[in-house]
Amino acid sequence: MSFRLQPAPPARPNRCQLFGPGSRPAIFAKMAASAADVINLDLEDAVAPDDKATARAHIIAATHEIDWGAKLLSVRINGLDTPWWYRDVVDLLEQAGPRLDQIMIPKVGCAADIYAVDALVSAIEAAKGRKKRISFEVIIESAAGIVNVNEIAAASPRLQAMSLGAADFAASMGMATTGIGGTQEDYYMLHEGARHWSDPWHWAQAAIVAACRTHGVLPVDGPFGDFSDDEGFRAQARRSATLGMVGKWAIHPRQVALANEVFTPSEAAVTEAREILAAMDAAKTRGEGATVYKGRLVDIASIKQAEVIVRQAEMIAG
Repeated sequence: MSFRLQPAPPARPNRCQLFGPGSRPAIFAKMAASAADVINLDLEDAVAPDDKATARAHIIAATHEIDWGAKLLSVRINGLDTPWWYRDVVDLLEQAGPRLDQIMIPKVGCAADIYAVDALVSAIEAAKGRKKRISFEVIIESAAGIVNVNEIAAASPRLQAMSLGAADFAASMGMATTGIGGTQEDYYMLHEGARHWSDPWHWAQAAIVAACRTHGVLPVDGPFGDFSDDEGFRAQARRSATLGMVGKWAIHPRQVALANEVFTPSEAAVTEAREILAAMDAAKTRGEGATVYKGRLVDIASIKQAEVIVRQAEMIAG
């Protein structure tokens, strides 16, 4: 282990991020009443160009008028290559209520993108005397973003989370697919005449997890486009959780329960983690660095794995 210790990510539940367009204020109260940990009100892809200003006004009003409970309230602004993003930031920071927690920055390609938004946000916070410091989440959606993912993860102390945006990422990479997440029909291997489908997003997710864990940022899986396919969503989410991601987007309300199910440690997993910690405590009292639990070796590394599960369960319960 390097003497530069890996920083801890923000201690917040992030199992499910529910998205809704800012142009549909009628659904805001339903989103607030959902079981999602994070609410993402959208000003970008889900809002038509002619509706941007109206959607922005709806979101600002919602920060004052709707009870969002304990949820983290985030707004996805427009990309830095558009004429709308600066007004998104200025109006949100100058007019939104203190309930606004986070800005989501899409299509980030390099650390300078984060710097630009950070500078503007910092200036407005100082000018307006905003007491709560706005946090950032970024979306990796391009070849440049994945190449520069490590510097992006280290770009600002405001950065708390990073997601993979599969659709724009696939387009940027020139991938021959129109699918959003999940396995793809033509991405398979042959073994004795049978097809075996692997995960085309695995390598990008692993790169995001490594960068996030290095810099104390929460890695999050993005959208799964087919919201009628519950088992496909579960399979994608389970692969993401196994890689180290902490949650997943929901682009439809029915996906909220699925994300919470996958990213909430089961009672059995928590019980086993606590038993491993107890077994290792007993081993330490005997002066041993390892022991056997249910027929398998556990050691100091096992303590770290078990502690992750226990901490996550306690955070969600608390």
